[in-house]
Amino acid sequence: MAPQIHLLVAIHGMWGNPDHLAALVREISTIAATDEFELNVLVAETNRSEHTYDGIDHGGERIVVEIDERIKSLEETGAQKVTRISVAGYSLGGLLSRYVIGILHSRKFFEKVKPINFNTFASPHIGLPRYPSLLSSIVSAVGSRLLSRTGEQFYGTDRWSGGKPLLEIMSETNSVFYEALNLFPQLTIYANAVHDTTVPYITAAIDTVDPFVDHEKRGLTVKYNSAYKPLIESYATGQPEEAHPRQRKPLFPPALQDLGFPLNVILIIALPLFLPLIIIIVLIRFSLDSRASRKRIKLLEADKHRASGWLSTMLQDINQEVGDVVADIAGAPDDPDDPEAGTSLCRRIPKDQKAHPILSKSQMRMVANLNTLPNLKRQRAFIHPELNTHGVIICREEKRFESHKVGLGVVRHWRDNFQL
Repeated sequence: MAPQIHLLVAIHGMWGNPDHLAALVREISTIAATDEFELNVLVAETNRSEHTYDGIDHGGERIVVEIDERIKSLEETGAQKVTRISVAGYSLGGLLSRYVIGILHSRKFFEKVKPINFNTFASPHIGLPRYPSLLSSIVSAVGSRLLSRTGEQFYGTDRWSGGKPLLEIMSETNSVFYEALNLFPQLTIYANAVHDTTVPYITAAIDTVDPFVDHEKRGLTVKYNSAYKPLIESYATGQPEEAHPRQRKPLFPPALQDLGFPLNVILIIALPLFLPLIIIIVLIRFSLDSRASRKRIKLLEADKHRASGWLSTMLQDINQEVGDVVADIAGAPDDPDDPEAGTSLCRRIPKDQKAHPILSKSQMRMVANLNTLPNLKRQRAFIHPELNTHGVIICREEKRFESHKVGLGVVRHWRDNFQL
């Protein structure tokens, strides 16, 4: 008798492609089949590159179609049956994962297929927070527009249902998304403790206070997990300077280090001359991709046959009038420029931690709700020194950058704790 199928769905991040998950797939594929279960890995294909602009909801719907097709393909001969499912998402893929399992739960999928492992890596669970700086304010304002529907959802400026942003709806304890998360007995999120300039610790770890802010100045000491470095076993602050020697940060980012001298020096010198041109090109590309995304979204939402069975349509149709009334009474979602938005959080931040992000009231509610998940566990990766650890945590570019191999300890911890 053939073993039952345990389907693992792996989902990449913003602007990503399946190749970004190569290390995850390689490591998890070393898990040997048993007499009872066999692992089958589905790496989501339909949200490549610019299609990640189309929103967490529309992207999640595409992935559910892929899951349906894979299960149909596996079971069409009648020799095998999918009886277990796990989900792993990197960056934006973590939010897509949460939406996907919400759709599956709404369809009673988990009554027939048992949920086992749910994991995210450097995912912005409460959106992208704003920092007390002019640059951060500009990026928040521009990002919500240049990244189309996904940008609006990242920064909580959307009204997805009942006048609330999607990420807040997904965190509410009576939502199908929360209920679906609660069904997974193995629920672990991996977050970069430091140097993740894309998805900061506070949103990846679903926390309200970042204990790693200004870690070098505060004399933070870290004890690594001996088997899975760079994961943290424990940490402490306020230790003597000699207990945590200052590590020298790399002079060049990985790409320039790999070029070698003198080419990397030449490029550094030339960068100020080309930087304005690079910024203009990037902004134009973002604008074009966002415009194309909005056209795709209009076509999707105009397709009545497609729209009839999706949560994004059902909930929005049901709550459209209610949402307008709620918005008129309570106001729009939290304004990131509202000086009161982060008041409750700011009272808890030590005065010496100036680099701490400002959380909106909506984000504070998300943290409070998600932290009631009984099976939720956190693993923190301390990758230092590094200019940006966002891709390192999953060895995203290990073939191009030697430094990305540092993340193997994280990937292998996930593999070794994966329940087949």
